[in-house]
Amino acid sequence: MNRTPRALLVTSLLVAACGSTSESSDAPLDPTSEEVPTEGETPNGPGARPGETPGAEKPIDPKVLVADLRADVNRDGVIGLDDAADDQNEDTWDATHGAVFLANIDDDEEVCTTTNIDDVDLPSCNDAADTSVNGAEDAKDLARIKMRPWPAAPDDTKATLAISVPDRVNVFLVKGATFELFDTTKTISAADIRAGIELAIEAKDIVRDLAEWDGYVDLSLQMSGGGQKGSDKLRMRVSPVMTYHHLLPTESTWVSQMNSAGNAAMRADLALAATAAGVPAPRTIPTTDQWTQDFFETGYMSMPAAGGGQHVIRVTLRSANTDSPNTPRNPLRRAGRAAFAMMRGKDMAAVQQFDLSRRGRFDTLNSFGNFETIPPYSANGKSYPLGRQLRGNIATYYTDASFTKMMEAQSVQPPVYVDTSWLLVGHIDETVSFVKASSPRGWALLVNDATMARNMLQAQSNAGNGGTPMFVGKYWDSQSPAQATINQVLSDADVMQASAEAAVEIAAQLATIKAETGITDAEIIKVPFLHMTASGKSVAYQPGMVNGLYLSPTHFVAPDPHGPVINGEDIFQKAMRDALTPYGITVHFAEDWDTYHRNLGEVHCGTNSVRQVPAAKWWESGR
Repeated sequence: MNRTPRALLVTSLLVAACGSTSESSDAPLDPTSEEVPTEGETPNGPGARPGETPGAEKPIDPKVLVADLRADVNRDGVIGLDDAADDQNEDTWDATHGAVFLANIDDDEEVCTTTNIDDVDLPSCNDAADTSVNGAEDAKDLARIKMRPWPAAPDDTKATLAISVPDRVNVFLVKGATFELFDTTKTISAADIRAGIELAIEAKDIVRDLAEWDGYVDLSLQMSGGGQKGSDKLRMRVSPVMTYHHLLPTESTWVSQMNSAGNAAMRADLALAATAAGVPAPRTIPTTDQWTQDFFETGYMSMPAAGGGQHVIRVTLRSANTDSPNTPRNPLRRAGRAAFAMMRGKDMAAVQQFDLSRRGRFDTLNSFGNFETIPPYSANGKSYPLGRQLRGNIATYYTDASFTKMMEAQSVQPPVYVDTSWLLVGHIDETVSFVKASSPRGWALLVNDATMARNMLQAQSNAGNGGTPMFVGKYWDSQSPAQATINQVLSDADVMQASAEAAVEIAAQLATIKAETGITDAEIIKVPFLHMTASGKSVAYQPGMVNGLYLSPTHFVAPDPHGPVINGEDIFQKAMRDALTPYGITVHFAEDWDTYHRNLGEVHCGTNSVRQVPAAKWWESGR
């Protein structure tokens, strides 16, 4: 069934950790009481006092008011009431400390459905859409907060807790295994202050626009009693959504399952390659949309877990493609519904963001073939431990602005933009990819080199092999044979001109990537294939071997180039193998001509992957 918001569970009874209850008061705090330092602050500043051991808590005088909120400030997955590291500078957030929480938008009970649900309503079903905690699994997705007990609190003691962005979060009072929505309009009673309380927090959504919410929440405690008053403030930050880079181990792959011989042929080759790489066989999505890479992108959110690990919610991004911009309730690319129908569930969330006002302009750029992630690196005095987004996006040929704003707001993978406007499809995966390498950055860049392809053919022509055919038995459509000899290709003015222009454009892309990453020519692997024009822009004439699926550090699936066979070997297959063999990578060639190549895409365009969450923790990036 479709989840609908449930009744608010607001209570004026706050429960101590031991399970006892006490009556709350609506009376205001006493403004004439004596101020005491906020917990963790002293006349000597936060942290250890003179003569104390750093990291140790000062014994608490039972007669002194204790206003102390605690969260996992030191990010070890545990809240330590006696650990100074969970208290120091808790009202700030940076690379070394600060508590984290999650946008709890998965579906742990697996009750969400997409049946008879319009596009615009699909995201409304998730665990944070109501004010309940939906079972034990849902509870694991909430970050905890504790208020230190003050056992000696006088009877007149009371406290209030304010939340800086109450519309962005749900905060629950934890009573054993039950959770009740915390009511900030009520005061916390003396009995609950004596026992201490525990809270749990979730964000209702991810950050989408920094101008509307920067992802931070401040919880402010005000307390008075026994002629004293005190306060404490805690700052927390919601996890960003991060995408995977190609160097991460593959956990699963996806491919559309269509009723076509070309799709079946590629799926068969992918399955063989997956077996060789030791990864699971590709999972299938029943759809007539063969561009599996384009209608969703995979990623994750995370917060610290005990033992130094991460508690993760996987996130699938639906593309902002508006195939039907004149249909406001269902404007999005139909196949993208798979993000909600097949990839939302326990610890799995789906997100969509789009702007109908653009009326589908430049919509091809919103496909995720135009969204890659540069692997981690350091350059220009900056470190990017989770890599960076890489997209085709310029001032005159641009992606959906609202989706782009959302991805930029994630902050930890700041984007690099290059010009893909010269390409008909306009996707960055048409020209570059990444593989693991023993290099200063740990990776190498695969780059299309049309000049290299032309030179290879010219060398064979000069060697007397100009009459050797390529694209043997292939067709551009049912009536147009693609087969051509080497000399015919070299004499094709359109192919030669488009290839020369592609070389210039790709050099410009490469210059941008070099400037941003510091990558050198020694870390660039040239991948030869030519270009031609279609509708006045550039497309791959030969199957673009850079546009492949990197299954593992030692296995790469490229489209079969169907090049000229000289001395019993396809010269373009050989060039690709020779290029990757020094990196210990076996190249598998998949048949993708009929369903993919002649429809302006390749293996990468027709596949997708979910990868292992990296060991690098986003909160250590300082962004």
